[in-house]
Amino acid sequence: MHGQPKYSADFTHLDYASPQAPKGGALKQAAIGTFDNLNPFAIKGKAAQGLNLVYDRLMQRVWDEAFTMYPLIAEKVDIPADRSEVTFHINKAARFHDGSPITAEDVLFSFETLRDHGRPNMRRIYKLVDSAKIMGKHEVYFHFGEGFDRETVMILAMMPVLSKAWWDGREFDSTLLEIPLLNGPYKITAVDPGRRVVYERAPDYWAKDLPVNSGHFNFERIIYDYYRDNSVAFEAFKSGDLDLRRERDAGKWATAYDFPAIKNGAVTKESLQHGRPERVRSLIFNTRRTPFDNRGVREALNYVLDFDWLNTNLFHSQYKRITSYFPNSELAATGEPSEAELALLKPFESALAPEVFGPAWQAAKTSNQSEQRKNLRKASALLKEAGWIIKDGKRVHKKTFEPFKFEILLDSPQDEKVALSFINSLERLGIRAHVRVLDSAAFRGRLNEYDFDMVLYHWTNSLSPGTEQMLYWSCESADQPARWNFPGICQPAIDALAQGIANAKDREDLVAHAHALDRILSWNYYTIPLYYAGEDYVSYRNFIRHPDKTPLYGMVIETWWAENAIKSGDN
Repeated sequence: MHGQPKYSADFTHLDYASPQAPKGGALKQAAIGTFDNLNPFAIKGKAAQGLNLVYDRLMQRVWDEAFTMYPLIAEKVDIPADRSEVTFHINKAARFHDGSPITAEDVLFSFETLRDHGRPNMRRIYKLVDSAKIMGKHEVYFHFGEGFDRETVMILAMMPVLSKAWWDGREFDSTLLEIPLLNGPYKITAVDPGRRVVYERAPDYWAKDLPVNSGHFNFERIIYDYYRDNSVAFEAFKSGDLDLRRERDAGKWATAYDFPAIKNGAVTKESLQHGRPERVRSLIFNTRRTPFDNRGVREALNYVLDFDWLNTNLFHSQYKRITSYFPNSELAATGEPSEAELALLKPFESALAPEVFGPAWQAAKTSNQSEQRKNLRKASALLKEAGWIIKDGKRVHKKTFEPFKFEILLDSPQDEKVALSFINSLERLGIRAHVRVLDSAAFRGRLNEYDFDMVLYHWTNSLSPGTEQMLYWSCESADQPARWNFPGICQPAIDALAQGIANAKDREDLVAHAHALDRILSWNYYTIPLYYAGEDYVSYRNFIRHPDKTPLYGMVIETWWAENAIKSGDN
């Protein structure tokens, strides 16, 4: 294939030491809202919870490694050193749930369908393929065109495989409530649109003995019951209608888990440490608008947030302060830059803040009133230097006398307490801010159009960041609606480092790029970082068990099981 050196990856020899957990029982969980679609890859509609259980992919990730692919439908792959092409060799044993074989035609059909009608992230990556063809009944070849990087082949390997025979004559880009022909470890056995979806383990699942599935998929049934909001779902869990609950509210975790089932041992409450990057939850400046196009102004407002008060009074001291765009992971920059990081930063030195070449950014301390007063003095000095002075008790621009005021956009009333605490601190500097809470549709519309002054939102990173970094931070994405460059960042050094992450040749190179990128982003004050937990909060009925070791990415429910296959909520 184009005369390049190739390597072949064949993983059929692998033997995992993970024990097989006892199988049986059922697991009932809550989902919030509603659903009207059993096709999670289409744009239209709201997909049901748990559909990852019924769609197999060409290759499978494991959650104790940053980003490694193992055989599933594809038992081996051929890839050249530059990763410009890939041939997938399909396991001849691979089957759909009706027993029909998975063939190269199904793979090519899936690729073409998802490229043309799938989710935007699929379309973007799959359109990097400039040639795709069947090489045999069990072989499919893909060649990448302009714009591909070293991660492209990894993302393509995660492609789900659809049944060409079943989808023929059906519209892919519309909502679907008819149960399709599937191929995963579970089957969909009951659907009550918007209310419940039930999955049952496929007894003849073709891949149940593959090494990558060892110890997985132990519940006989997995049930998702839908509730209108999280509070109602919590009450259902407390009353015994649900078996497992993941808690995302640290305040509730600290105060609300004292109900009888916890006290009598019927429910276990547990915090599980993990090593994945947490959400970069922040108050995000829109640098497309004044006064937030000024770095000094952004730095000044970073001194205003009283994190310790928030953590103590709202979150019962459950959180840590975010100081990185990759918090809770090895990708977060720490201390002085390494030689590898300096080599990446030096070509852009004249355009970067001097702080980038020193210790990694840390948030100002706010543990006592003395520190808070000192922070406000620093903030006031920075604002004055940027042209914002105090006149009649209000912060105004020294030339125009325009008052310093702005709006903070929220999508949840639960975030109002955080925003109002910040606003109260701003008032001490003569700055006026107000909160606007929108419903999800209106919020998404304004977020997509970058129609805000400041927004409380987040980014999500993995342990293996890649092409999404260009969507988060690049000049190109800053000017395109519905991307994730919310601050409007445009800096050549950031573009180069974000692209370098996707093209990193090894783990050391990737980590160095991530650290260098982290330093520039942090020292440019594009956000006011908030908080993270660094652990998964979970509570569950006492018949549920999990492995002793928690994977790097955190809890993996697929590896949990019901002890002795006995449970009370199987209905």
